[in-house]
Amino acid sequence: MTMQKRATVVSSSVAVTLVIVKLIVGIISGSVAVLASAIDSGLDLAVSLFNYFAVSNAEKPASEKFNYGLGKVEAIAAVIEGVVITMSGLFIGYEAIKKIIHPEPITHLDASIGVMVLSIVLTGGLVAYLNHVARVTDNMVIKSDALHYKTDLLSNGAILVSLAVIYFTDFFLIDAILGIAIAIYIIYSAYELIHEGILMLLDVALDDEIVEKIVEAIKSEPKVTDFHWLKTRKAGNDYFVDVHLVFNPEMSLLEAHRIGDAVEEKIKAIDPRADWLINIHLDPYDDSDVNVEEYPQFAGNSAK
Repeated sequence: MTMQKRATVVSSSVAVTLVIVKLIVGIISGSVAVLASAIDSGLDLAVSLFNYFAVSNAEKPASEKFNYGLGKVEAIAAVIEGVVITMSGLFIGYEAIKKIIHPEPITHLDASIGVMVLSIVLTGGLVAYLNHVARVTDNMVIKSDALHYKTDLLSNGAILVSLAVIYFTDFFLIDAILGIAIAIYIIYSAYELIHEGILMLLDVALDDEIVEKIVEAIKSEPKVTDFHWLKTRKAGNDYFVDVHLVFNPEMSLLEAHRIGDAVEEKIKAIDPRADWLINIHLDPYDDSDVNVEEYPQFAGNSAK
C-alpha cells in the first residue's frame, strides 16, 4: 500500500471514531456545536473514503484509453471535497441561527468537553501525519485532506472554548455564535480547495518558480541557441512540459538528441518527486514566428 493510500485509511479510521463519540455526546447534551462537529466528522469520513478511491485511480498507469493517465482524478476529488466542506459549513450556520431563534440549554457539559478534548488530540495527530505525507508525496488529495482536517481542528478548538464559557458562565448563546463563526471559516477554507482543483482541470501552467527553473535548465546548455513554445501543465503528480529547442543547422540529429536528453534530465531534477512527461522538439532554426497569430501567448517565450 502506498503512503497516499495509507493516509486515507488512517484519516477514515479517525473519522469513524469521532463520528460515533461526538454523535452520542451531542445527542445527549443537546449542544448544536457538538452535533455540528459530529456531522462534519461524518462528512470527513465520506470524503476520506472517496479520497481513497481517488488516490487509487490516480495512481493507475496510462492506458490505451487514457494515454496521459488519470492524474486529474485528484483535481476532481479536491473540487468535490471543497463542495462538501462548503455544504457542511452552510448546515452548521443554519443550525446555529436556528438555535439563536429557539435557544435550548446544554446539558452534560463534562462529557461534551471531554469528547472535544479527545477530538482535538486525535485530529491534531492526524493533521500532523497528513501534512507529512503531503510534503513527501506532493499529492493534491492528501493536501486537501490535511487542510480539511485542519479546519476541523480549529473548529473543535472553538467548540471547546464555547463549552468552557458555558460551563463557567452559563452564557449559552456563545454556542450558537461560535457555530456561525465556524461555519464562515469552513466555507472560506473550502474556496482554496475548489480553486486549486479547477485550475488543474483547466490545465493551468506550473508555478512560476518551477517554470523559471525549467528556463534555467534549458539556458544552461550552451549548444542550445534558442528555445520557444514552452508550455507546462500539471495533472496530479504528473508534470507536463512541451518546448522547442533550437540548434545550429549543421549539428547532427544524434548530437541534438543527446543534448535534448541532457536538458530533460536537468528538468526532471527540479522536483524528483514529480513524474515528468517532457516533449522536446528539435529545431534547426527559430520557427517561433510560425502560426504566431494563432498562439500569440507564446510569441515572446524564448531565450532572446
